[in-house]
Amino acid sequence: MAQIFHKSFNSLSKVSIVVGGLVAATALTLVATANTTSWITYVGVAREQTPPFSHKHHVAGLGIDCRYCHTTVEEAGFAGIPATKTCMTCHSQVWTEAPILEPVRESYRTDKPLEWVRVHDLPDFVYFDHSIHVAKGVGCSTCHGQVDQMPLMWRENTLNMTWCLSCHRDPAQFVRPKDKVFDMTWTPPANQREQGEALVRDYHITSKTNCGVCHR
Repeated sequence: MAQIFHKSFNSLSKVSIVVGGLVAATALTLVATANTTSWITYVGVAREQTPPFSHKHHVAGLGIDCRYCHTTVEEAGFAGIPATKTCMTCHSQVWTEAPILEPVRESYRTDKPLEWVRVHDLPDFVYFDHSIHVAKGVGCSTCHGQVDQMPLMWRENTLNMTWCLSCHRDPAQFVRPKDKVFDMTWTPPANQREQGEALVRDYHITSKTNCGVCHR
């Protein structure tokens, strides 16, 4: 029987397999790299809000504690977004005629919530509980950065799984005393490793890396 394909097809098939593998590997690398860029993660990208809200002004300038607005952060999975009446606690007395705050006053008059842009928004397939992290000594700034220095809010960390696992695998390098969780000026001491390991024991923290912890 006559040969259907020329002998050169043997070489071509091997080359095509190699090239196909390289193309697939390159594509996967590009996707993985793109997933860590600010285009995807929004790290360092200030998110515009209506009205614009400055954490720097309210936290560093006025000394308002995180829990005044984020009321459920110690007891629930969701930190909570303040209702308009929380804003009006102050703004019914100060800056009452400021044009920039008209959306707040309108929301209060109409009882229609303000539409804030979520900055730290995890995928639906990820389970996250603020309360357990706070209870175990994970500070606000560890995940959210120096919020007290942000005129507009941006994401300080990628929130990708690899970033989360860096803490879950070795929590001692991140935990702090519980009375410093909401302290924006706290910095890790020189003996953070030693202190962190002691806190891990005291707070009964275990390294949780099982898939079911976050993906339920």
